[in-house]
Amino acid sequence: MATGFALTELTARYARAVDRREAATLAALFDSDATLVLPPALTGTGAATELRGSDVLASAVVDAVSHLQSTRHVVHQQVIDVDGSSASGETYCTAHHVYAGRNGFRDNRIALRYHDRFVLGDTGWQFFRRELIVDFSEDVPVTVPD
Repeated sequence: MATGFALTELTARYARAVDRREAATLAALFDSDATLVLPPALTGTGAATELRGSDVLASAVVDAVSHLQSTRHVVHQQVIDVDGSSASGETYCTAHHVYAGRNGFRDNRIALRYHDRFVLGDTGWQFFRRELIVDFSEDVPVTVPD
């Protein structure tokens, strides 16, 4: 159970680091040779994009959300299979991306899943590969407090 909790905590720390736009914190959650796979739905290129290296992918993620008013990544259920010092899993998430629209603030909500591979290193569990899959999205008006 301790391993399962550690991996759940890792995914929660990822969400918090993205929402706080903390590139250094985000990079530390990944193995130095890690890969982040972004789907065509987010890249706008018609093809998946692979980012390699913890510093590169952390910087890219923070840059991708920096123009937004705020983000809120809510982690839901997670299924994990552990095999010694490696693990794989699937994590469900709702990503809120709040931005200023023509007539007020809007939230581009994305229902997504991460297919994850984890490794146990000297500093604990880290992401080795994280593949993002978009299930659907919606764009709705929201109220942002002053």
